[in-house]
Amino acid sequence: MIKKPIHHSRPDNQRVVITGMGAITPVGNDLDTIWQNLINGKSGITKIDSFSDKIDIGEFRSQIAGLVKDFDAREFLNPKEIRRFDEFMHYAQVVAAQALYHAGLIDDIKGDSLPINVDGKRFGVVMGSGIGGIGTIENSRDTLKAFGAKKVSPFIIPGAIVNMPAGLIAIRHALKGANLATSTACTTSTHAIGLGARLIAYGDLDAVLVGGSEKASTPLGLAGFGAMHALSTRNDEPTKASRPFDKDRDGFVLGDGAGALVLESLAFAKARGATILAELVGFGMSDDASHITAPPDNGEGAKRAMQNALNDAGLNADMIGYVNAHGTSTPAGDVAESRAIQALFGDDILVSSTKSMTGHLLGAAGAVEAIFTILALQHQHLPPTINLDNPDERCTLDYIAHTARSVNNVNYAISNSFGFGGTNGSLVFGRFA
Repeated sequence: MIKKPIHHSRPDNQRVVITGMGAITPVGNDLDTIWQNLINGKSGITKIDSFSDKIDIGEFRSQIAGLVKDFDAREFLNPKEIRRFDEFMHYAQVVAAQALYHAGLIDDIKGDSLPINVDGKRFGVVMGSGIGGIGTIENSRDTLKAFGAKKVSPFIIPGAIVNMPAGLIAIRHALKGANLATSTACTTSTHAIGLGARLIAYGDLDAVLVGGSEKASTPLGLAGFGAMHALSTRNDEPTKASRPFDKDRDGFVLGDGAGALVLESLAFAKARGATILAELVGFGMSDDASHITAPPDNGEGAKRAMQNALNDAGLNADMIGYVNAHGTSTPAGDVAESRAIQALFGDDILVSSTKSMTGHLLGAAGAVEAIFTILALQHQHLPPTINLDNPDERCTLDYIAHTARSVNNVNYAISNSFGFGGTNGSLVFGRFA
C-alpha cells in the first residue's frame, strides 16, 4: 500500500505544475465562458449551413460540427500570417498567447512579437495536430487544377504542416529551449503534454508551452470521416447528436478548436512567484496493437494507459475521484473505455464526457479536456455528460448524466485520450497543495 504519492517525494525541479491555460472551443473562447457553458450543459454543436466553396452540404452524411464561434484572427494576428497559414495555426497561436498571458509570462496577447519575460533558452514548446492544414491542402489542390502549378502558393507547405504551429509560437514568444510537435491522432495533445512534462522532469527545460490545435471541419475532413461511418448523422438535432454512453449514439461529432497549457517545474514556478493552478502528477501511454480504428472490446489498452499514469504518479486507483473520459459517442469506443475504467476503478468512480458538448476536437481534444479537468479540480464541480437519456446496458458507471455535480473531496483526476492506430494516453492531475 502506497501511503504517500511518489510525486510528493520528488524534488521541486522534477515536479511539474500548470501555471497558465488558454482555449478556443465550440463552447467558448475564454476560460470563464467555457467553464460556465460546460457546467450548464450547453452544447456547442450546430448545423453547418454551407461551405465557402459552394460544395453542397446536403451531399454529406454528417452535416453538423462543433464549430468555433465569434473568433476573428484579425484581432490577434497580422494579415500576412492569416493569409499564409492554415486556420488551425491561427487557433494555436492565440491559445498559446492566452496561456502565457494567464501564466504572467507576457503582458498582452496581441502583437507580432511577444517575448516571454524569463530566459527563453530554458523554455520550450510542444504543440501538435492530428490532421494539420487539411483546408489549405484542399484549397491548394483546387488552385493547381484550375490555374496550374505556377499559381500554387509558396506557403502551401509551411502553411499546412503539423509542426508549424510550434514553430510560429516559438518565434513569436522567443521560446528557444525546444520546438517539437506530436501527431498521434486523437491522443496528439495528451502526448504533447506528457512529453513536455518529461522534458521538465528530466532537467532539459524549466518550462514548456504544450497543447494541440485542429480545424478539420472542411469538406474533405467531413467527407472522409463520413465515408468511414464514424460520424453522427443526427443532422436535424445537432445539440443532441453527441451522446456518449447512450444506447442511441451513432458516432462522434467533428469539432474544431485548440488548447494550450504552460507547464513549469515547481522550483521554477516558485522562484518567479507564479500562481499554480494544478499539478501534473502522472502520465501513461500504451498501444492496443489490434486494429487501425477500433479498440479491443475489453479496453485492455486503455486500462494499461491509465494504470501506467497511476504508476508514474505513485497513486492507488482509489485515490482518483474523477475521470474525464475520451467518450467520443462511438458504439465500440464508449463500451471499451467504460470497461477499462470499471476494471481499474470499480463501480463508484465519477466519469463524464465533455465531448457531449464540444464534439470531438481530434488532436486538440487532449489539451482542451486537460483544461476542463483542471477547472473541475479547481472548482470542485464536475461537468456533466449531456444527452445521456438511455444508457447503454454495457455502460454501467456514474457518468454524471445531464447535470453538473458539486464535490468536495476530489483531489486527483484523470483525463483520457485514445486515437486511431491504437495509441493511448492518460494524464493524472492533482490539486496543488
